[in-house]
Amino acid sequence: MREYSIAAIPADGIGPEVIAAGVQALESLQKRLGDVKFNVETFDWGSAYYRKHGVMMPADGLATLKKFAAIYFGAVGAPDVPDHITLWGLRLPICQGFDQYANVRPTRILPGITSPLRNVGPGDLDWVIVRENSEGEYAGCGGRVHRGLPEEVGTEVAIFTRVGVQRIMRYAFKLAQSRPRKFLTVVTKSNAQRHGMVMWDEIADEVSKEFPDVTWDKMLVDAMTVRMTLKPQSLDTIVATNLHADILSDLAGALAGSLGVAPTANIDPERRFPSMFEPIHGSAPDIAGQGIANPIGAILSVAMLLRYSLGLEKEAQAVEAAVRKVLDAEDIGGYGFRTKDLGGDKSTEGVGDKIVEVLKTML
Repeated sequence: MREYSIAAIPADGIGPEVIAAGVQALESLQKRLGDVKFNVETFDWGSAYYRKHGVMMPADGLATLKKFAAIYFGAVGAPDVPDHITLWGLRLPICQGFDQYANVRPTRILPGITSPLRNVGPGDLDWVIVRENSEGEYAGCGGRVHRGLPEEVGTEVAIFTRVGVQRIMRYAFKLAQSRPRKFLTVVTKSNAQRHGMVMWDEIADEVSKEFPDVTWDKMLVDAMTVRMTLKPQSLDTIVATNLHADILSDLAGALAGSLGVAPTANIDPERRFPSMFEPIHGSAPDIAGQGIANPIGAILSVAMLLRYSLGLEKEAQAVEAAVRKVLDAEDIGGYGFRTKDLGGDKSTEGVGDKIVEVLKTML
């Protein structure tokens, strides 16, 4: 019996609804395989915990999580708690505390989903965005002085270190090397940000020499939004700073048809600490509790968890195949099950149940 321990943190908004669907997929895999056991322990940390205790998670939260093989995260954010408190109280301490410096966001147009881009379908948009996840604009360096006075000053200092840029650049080049096209685009803003971003460009050039079989190019972040929209076929693997990739990956999800289908992995490539997996859509408090949230991003995050943290490649592929079949009404045996964000009328639970039903036939 192969046993794996997974910490589930559903947290806020639609997080509990979509995480429940992902856990259901894990339970289905466990029953189907017979020799695998997923020990999922759920933690009630988040905004509700904050309202009771004044903190988003306990002081020993990281020590508690460290023993798990992987972390499965829902979403953070609530209308009555300031966003900087929810983010810096839960998600960022986990990412930074466990040095999950590679945020990996695959984006593709799935069968049965219509992109808002004209004449673009499955295969035309198939990207992986690598986001530096430990420093940059979200390093937390800065402050405010003379609060409330006319001369009040707020600073947010972007921190870029050679070791931080080198390691994310090597990760991105290795990832590009593993993909069929072996092509990487490095995104900066080095025309205006002449220190940290120029260093990014220089280090990209240095690291590229270690990967002679990888073709690469550079884009300024503003021009990158145009390229993503007008020439999606020209891109494959993308690497950018914490802030730039955060923005670009949301655009990528929208171009692929919905943020609801996009998964994320926050990875410690050295495997010193557990990595964390989550959908990118956020807490969506406006639809929380209505049963209409799309669970696919959370379920595809399960596939990433199986692949990256547990080494269960065959099982990850089965989850992805089940998702494709449930979405695709054109496929023989396909179902065309879609939630409201994809133009359908199925519930969160309905789509999750159908994926589990199909998953049973995949292994």
